[in-house]
Amino acid sequence: MRIVRSIKNIREAVSRVRSRGFKVALVPTMGYLHDGHLSLVRIARRRADYVVVSIFINPTQFGPREDLVRYPRNMRQDRALLTKAGVDILFYPSVRALYPEGYRTYVEVTGLSRVLCGSSRPGHFRGVATIVLKLFNIIKPDLAVFGRKDFQQSVIIRRMVRDLDVAVRIITGPTVREKSGLAMSSRNDYLTAVLRRDAAIIYQALLRVRTRFRKGETADPKSLTGMIKKMIGNRGGRVDYVSVVDPDRLASVKKAKRGDLIAVAAVFGKTRLIDNIIL
Repeated sequence: MRIVRSIKNIREAVSRVRSRGFKVALVPTMGYLHDGHLSLVRIARRRADYVVVSIFINPTQFGPREDLVRYPRNMRQDRALLTKAGVDILFYPSVRALYPEGYRTYVEVTGLSRVLCGSSRPGHFRGVATIVLKLFNIIKPDLAVFGRKDFQQSVIIRRMVRDLDVAVRIITGPTVREKSGLAMSSRNDYLTAVLRRDAAIIYQALLRVRTRFRKGETADPKSLTGMIKKMIGNRGGRVDYVSVVDPDRLASVKKAKRGDLIAVAAVFGKTRLIDNIIL
């Protein structure tokens, strides 16, 4: 696996590959990789001839009171995992390379960026959309792979690609979970063993309300979200939001129907976790 740090070098490397007729896939990450990330790499490996993984802890998607400084990092482990996974290039740019002095341009997908996580984290998705578009412009992948755990992110990126006519296919991989059902996240390492056990209630609650919906017991969003809030609260979690939304518009629905999304954000200890399920 080749490691590239400069924009010039990654462009030259990918250009040579594309000149040979190879299809290029990109998996954007912030590092501290786990099996969820590696599942996306495997999807990219199956769908393309050449796989690029980026590692960049993007400062513009962190709020002033969020965990940019303490966000977990382990480049040595990441390199070993990506090499074993058969990645061709690791793009590992510096902040200065992507946000040089005087940088002033940002991308925002209005509406979609201000609900759910966007309501709790103002400016977060502006930072996400900006860095993802920069990576697309630098690498020019044929396809890019994202995880379903970050459902809102994938909806926003798809809309950005559509609205700005970006020539890249977006693929979404399934959420990978720990044995307890807790969705894998780099931030899970912030949790103590007890909090990690308790946080598994998020997925358990989602499964329970989906079962109720499937049995026809209720399609009332307030009833469905109320059960989730109660279950999380009983385990000591603090709910940020629970919403039943249309999966394309991310707008709240008056009556739940098959295919709708239930999205959850909850805090255990000081760690904010997200998850979702399709009815």
